[in-house]
Amino acid sequence: MSQGIDMNSSALSAAKSQLRSLMKQRLANISQESITSQSARVFDSISKFKPYVDAKRVAVYLAMPGGEIQTDPIVRHALSSGKQVFVPYLHKSGLRPSDGPTRLMDMVSLRDIEDYESLQRDKWGIPSVDASTVHERKRSVGELGGSRSDDISLDLILLPGVAFDVDPQSRAIRRLGHGKGFYDYFLHRYALAASPEEKKSDGRPAVLLYALALKEQFLSPSSGESVPVGPHDQPIDGLFLGDGQIKESAKNDSN
Repeated sequence: MSQGIDMNSSALSAAKSQLRSLMKQRLANISQESITSQSARVFDSISKFKPYVDAKRVAVYLAMPGGEIQTDPIVRHALSSGKQVFVPYLHKSGLRPSDGPTRLMDMVSLRDIEDYESLQRDKWGIPSVDASTVHERKRSVGELGGSRSDDISLDLILLPGVAFDVDPQSRAIRRLGHGKGFYDYFLHRYALAASPEEKKSDGRPAVLLYALALKEQFLSPSSGESVPVGPHDQPIDGLFLGDGQIKESAKNDSN
């Protein structure tokens, strides 16, 4: 785990909320033309990225219309390349609020381009999987208490985020999510479901985690801004930026 800013949970939550508000204002001022051109650069980088080229099963977020890297070209390319493509699916957990999250995220498979194009957009404008079709799809983790034999391992997960930076001590890339904890809890459940051969020596799953970001979402050391992280924030392996850069977390002995 990267060494984040040392603070208690309430201070950490406040710092994250403050940075999210700042980034929301900053991202609202980015033109659609810039988002489109930066998304094209990210797609170009990913399409030549060996772990992506070699991957058989790729999970990728489906983007909001603005404020983040668009993933439509990636999804189409992966499907046309014969990869199994998995996308987020949010569903009720069945847990009481006192027992855990009431909504969970899983990654479920797309059948083909036609299936992808049939997805309806939700209130945020994000293409979303219809709950009535989930039983027909492969699932990465599945229901709480479901059979692990039905779980599908992934080779690469492409994540969204609000802001990113590099930890000055560990050189790990830090990610600030949207605040719902969907990805962190999904990765926790994914690690629990993974077989021993699908884990690194530190117990983390061997799946590669790379985030996609507009250049404005990366906080440079000179900005005076940093990403606050806590013990439950999952470290990521790398970051594709809209200016064409690929940033990688420093490898430690357990990776």
